[in-house]
Amino acid sequence: MSKIEGLYYQYLLEQKAKDKIINFELQPKYELQPKYTKFGYNIRAITYIADFLIYHLDGSTEVIDIKGFAVPTATIKKKMFNYTYPNLKLTWLSRSLKYSDTGWIEYDELKKIRAKRKKEV
Repeated sequence: MSKIEGLYYQYLLEQKAKDKIINFELQPKYELQPKYTKFGYNIRAITYIADFLIYHLDGSTEVIDIKGFAVPTATIKKKMFNYTYPNLKLTWLSRSLKYSDTGWIEYDELKKIRAKRKKEV
């Protein structure tokens, strides 16, 4: 677990203590493509291991991945996850004390803010 993931873990513990979420799990694993054999070669399954799975008060669940930046394989796996699990919400979060009251902001939103600020400079 990275330092930022550890901070989010502490945040989730606080949310649970305040009864703002029911519970959460660490590192839930999702199969994006099953293993298979082709021309005698065994091909491993493609999996997505997120950072957290949150159980919300309304009965919904949300998969959380903490991102500082996204490498190309992460972006592809996000697309595969959303295709394979259309009814499961996947949220990428980043740490930002500057742009968020809670210290957490959606990764894509932070990218938009930074791009806009870069254009202004």
